[in-house]
Amino acid sequence: MDELVNYEMRRLGQTEMFVSPIGLGCWPIAGMTSLDVNESDSRKTIYTAIESGINFLDTAHCYGLDGVSERLVGEVIQTRRDQLIIASKGGIHWDASGTRHYDASPKRIFRECDESLRRMNLDVIDLYYLHAADPNVPVDESAGAFSKLLESGKIRAAAVSNLNIEQMDSFQSVCPITAAQPPYNMLQREIEDELLPWSLRQGISVITYWPLMKGLLAGKIRRGHEFDATDKRLSYDVFQGEAFERAQKLLDLLDQIADQSGKTVAQIVVNWTYHQSGILSVLCGAKRDWQIRETAGALGWQLSQVQLDEIDQHLTAAK
Repeated sequence: MDELVNYEMRRLGQTEMFVSPIGLGCWPIAGMTSLDVNESDSRKTIYTAIESGINFLDTAHCYGLDGVSERLVGEVIQTRRDQLIIASKGGIHWDASGTRHYDASPKRIFRECDESLRRMNLDVIDLYYLHAADPNVPVDESAGAFSKLLESGKIRAAAVSNLNIEQMDSFQSVCPITAAQPPYNMLQREIEDELLPWSLRQGISVITYWPLMKGLLAGKIRRGHEFDATDKRLSYDVFQGEAFERAQKLLDLLDQIADQSGKTVAQIVVNWTYHQSGILSVLCGAKRDWQIRETAGALGWQLSQVQLDEIDQHLTAAK
């Protein structure tokens, strides 16, 4: 593990923290949108991620109605805390009825940070995100709370998730941003146009989620797949019509490259993603240990230039 982590570590912003280019996204273990989740398997998943060379765990206050994701992370990391970078987020919560609320007021941010620290049994959160902009609270007002959390030593670095450039600029005018977290994958590359270059000019690390696009780019959902009528993935355009067929043609190519490389399609996709210019780390969700073990197999190697050119040519032609 140590050899792999040392080989792969990347510096987080201007801090002295270093993260693996793959992080474990801890939303699935909350069990809110994932089926057949149980705490035993979830603990094993976190443990396996660490043993596989991943030192970066990403959770949030709202991952679970009762903070189950943070609690499970806290249970697993206690004996290896100094080896890990722990990220969490504030600004979204659930009420007793299961309704989601956006509240990024300073009072709420302070409360959620304290609750996250307590759930994970931590003295400090390494990277703490504004989970999303609150339409009722100016972003710079939320940023003021993060600045105070930095001053108090409860967080080591401030970050933002799901904000646009204007909102990030407003946040940064009050509190320095270490990292930004947008969605990004082979089928969703919009951040390459503006957000990614802007972040790099500002010295902000970009940490992305959805590399496998809800399992589609893992190669598990192929032509003829029958979705359950309640499957929330059907609300995304990429799972329907011509967009779905374009994705299938990409998977046809990735099948060939995977066979050539002795890797899985998911490993090809994740490896490609974290090697893209400006991408610091890629968050991969998992609810079972075998899933994150497969994902971690994308560490420590790189696609050939010929393979990269084939993927690039296909993606360019498919635009």
